[in-house]
Amino acid sequence: MVVVRHIEFPSISALVGTWILLLWFNAASAQQKTATDTILLGAVIEGRDTIPMVFMDDVDVIDKLPKRWVRRQTEYNRLRYNIYKTYPYAVIAAGVLKDVYAYMEHIPDEKAKKQYMKSVEKDLKAKFKGELENMTISQGQVLVKLINRQTGRNCYSIIKEVKGGFNAVIYQSVALLFNNNLKKAYDPTGDDKDMEQIVRELEATNYYRYQQYQQQQQSQTTHN
Repeated sequence: MVVVRHIEFPSISALVGTWILLLWFNAASAQQKTATDTILLGAVIEGRDTIPMVFMDDVDVIDKLPKRWVRRQTEYNRLRYNIYKTYPYAVIAAGVLKDVYAYMEHIPDEKAKKQYMKSVEKDLKAKFKGELENMTISQGQVLVKLINRQTGRNCYSIIKEVKGGFNAVIYQSVALLFNNNLKKAYDPTGDDKDMEQIVRELEATNYYRYQQYQQQQQSQTTHN
């Protein structure tokens, strides 16, 4: 007598679900090990199949972007590049100014304060003059705004306090010739909304933490 056994093969949906589950588990395990090496997922039951459920962000697929969108994306990419290039200097500038103001509070003599400021300025020029001179006009505009963002003060008021009102006027006059304005305030919810978004993106990365480390090293070097 021939015995015929009925063998049930898993359905395609079950195989796909199992594959997704394994793929997700391996990817997550490579980044982080939990106490039980288990990843909890939602599931959808269809008949006798239990299919893992993972929520994913929507993706818009567009055949061809309008020209205005392409131009807009190009401008955004350029702004992003300029921010990544200039942001470290804004962070360093904010750190140096904070340390300088704190240090000058303990210097009662105005002459000694001026000498101290000259020494700080000399050190900064020696370290960053070449790099800053190679910046483009648009990068200079971005740097001015980022310094305002990091310090809470516009560059004109900083220059006026550190180097005097006459020098501040001269710097402002030169800046205006290059379509820049040292007095213009940073506007994170208006004109500078894109810039704020990119900076937040930057600050969420390891790159930002590296720049913070550089800032600390720079501050220590300045006072030494």
